Amino acid sequence: MSPTFANYMTEHLPETPDDLSTATRRQTILVVDDEQDLRSLVANVLTEYGYKVVTASSAAKAISLLDRMDAPPDLLLTDVVMPGMSGPMLADQLLAKFAGARVLFMSGYDERQIVQRYVVEKGFALIIKPFQLHNLCAAVKKALEPLSSTVGSPAVSEQIH
Repeated sequence: MSPTFANYMTEHLPETPDDLSTATRRQTILVVDDEQDLRSLVANVLTEYGYKVVTASSAAKAISLLDRMDAPPDLLLTDVVMPGMSGPMLADQLLAKFAGARVLFMSGYDERQIVQRYVVEKGFALIIKPFQLHNLCAAVKKALEPLSSTVGSPAVSEQIH
């Protein structure tokens, strides 16, 4: 078990809210992270919360999944720094194919230039690893909320620890 994964195991799974709608239970989240233990934990938590979860161990595998999809996942939850293609590059590919798709980044490197330049400055939401499971669920729920009715307003970057 990796040390990063051990940090997440100290917290119990958050209670599943009773008010999850039928629509929420049909939402699909594509989880992309090169750390198998973390990817599995995130997938298990989100599945327990009622989401349909598809996982990929790399951006290349995620693109292969996206190429076979007729509609985008409701949310792309991806690590920022991965071997090969980065999370922001994956998000660019997703957004090129499915304009308006939702993206939530996760990273253990909140001060790295790549995180600042390609995530925070572009207005994407970011959850910092290691995160508490209830913060993950809250960040996913917020990322899936309907967009503001203010057309043309920039997305607000939010960092959740």
